[in-house]
Amino acid sequence: MITEILAAIFLLAGCFFMLVAALGVFRMPDLLTRMHATTKSGVLGAGLIMVAVMLFFGESSVTLKALAVMAFTTLTSPIAAHTIGRAGYFIGVPLWHKTVKDELKGRYDEQNHQLRSSEEPKKDHTS
Repeated sequence: MITEILAAIFLLAGCFFMLVAALGVFRMPDLLTRMHATTKSGVLGAGLIMVAVMLFFGESSVTLKALAVMAFTTLTSPIAAHTIGRAGYFIGVPLWHKTVKDELKGRYDEQNHQLRSSEEPKKDHTS
């Protein structure tokens, strides 16, 4: 009985964070902030739902699978968000007009699709 109540609490909390992630897609102004909202809240929500699954079923095989889901989403979601955000930046998806700092501005060479680090001097391709 107590484990079922705890599972319900974790399930509701997970659903709440998944709802926050979904609302972040609609409410955030640009691609990068949308990616941030969905990645953080989505992973937390999925993790809490998996904790609820582990508590409710209480079997080692289900627990192992739920832990695998948690590890997979924790590892892949930030990488996928980074890749999508980077691709969006490089193809020219506009940033929000109130964005304060753009650290990549002037470092991306559109001709050869390379990104310079801050230490590298800008190469002159005219010679």
